[in-house]
Parts: sequence; structure tokens; C-alpha cells
Amino acid sequence: MHALFSILDLVINIYIWLLIGSAVLSWLVAFNIVNTGNQVVYVITDFLYRVTEPALAPIRRILPNLGGIDLSPMVLILLLIFLRNLLFYDIYPALS
Repeated sequence: MHALFSILDLVINIYIWLLIGSAVLSWLVAFNIVNTGNQVVYVITDFLYRVTEPALAPIRRILPNLGGIDLSPMVLILLLIFLRNLLFYDIYPALS
């Protein structure tokens, strides 16, 4: 059981970093610092979009429109941290 929760913790951590990377890369593209015409940038952007968008889309539908500010990655990161804390400190406290 310990190995399963360790793998789950690792997956949650990796997904949080992918969300952060996706947000930062979207800012870099929006401010025209990186160009999606570059094949490497396009592939990375497409990968991050495909990985994070299925989880972010339902949150975007619930949140109110704040203009150009997208709070959905922050909300999802907070939910993932809450889930991780719930799993490891309440459900299976032997890991902490």
C-alpha cells in the first residue's frame, strides 16, 4: 500500500509541475517572448495543452470570467494539494 501511495504522490507532484510549466509557457507565448513557429516550442506547448486542458476545462466553466486572468491552474493546484494532504495525512497517516 505504501508503494501505491508513493506513486500517487509522485504523479500528483509531476502534474502540479506540468500545470506550472503550462501557465508559464502560455505567458511567454502571450508576451511574444517565445514563438510557437519554432517546432520545439510548438511541440512542448501542444503536449502541455493536451495534458492539462482536460482537467482545466471544467474549472474554467465554473469560474467567472475575469478578462485576461486565468485562475484555473491555481485552483487546480490547490485542489491537488488538498487531495494529497487528504490522502497522506488523513486516510493513510503512516506515510507522513
